[in-house]
Amino acid sequence: MKNYELLTIFKPSLDSEELDKAVDKISSDIKAAKGEVSSVDKMGRKKLAYDLQGYRDAYFTTLIVSLPPEAIVEFKRNLKLNDNVLRFMFMEVSKKAQEV
Repeated sequence: MKNYELLTIFKPSLDSEELDKAVDKISSDIKAAKGEVSSVDKMGRKKLAYDLQGYRDAYFTTLIVSLPPEAIVEFKRNLKLNDNVLRFMFMEVSKKAQEV
C-alpha cells in the first residue's frame, strides 16, 4: 500500500458536528477499501482565493492515508459524488517527505 495525502475542501454551511460526520464518512470509506488513516488535521474555516460554487470560504481538512492502488479510482469517484465536498486533492506522499 502507498501513502497519500488527501486535502479536502468542505462547504462552509456545515456545522462542526456535520463536518465531523463528513470526515468520519471519508475515513470509513478508506477503511472499507482496506486502507487506513494515519492522521487527520482539521485546519478550520479559511477564506478561498476565488469563489467555489458560490462560496467565499470553506473548511479545510488533510488526511494522511494508506490505500491499495486498485481502490483509488473508486475512492476518488465517491469523493466526487459527495455533496459536502467542494474540491479535493489526492497526491502520493514521497519517501523523502515522510522522513522530514
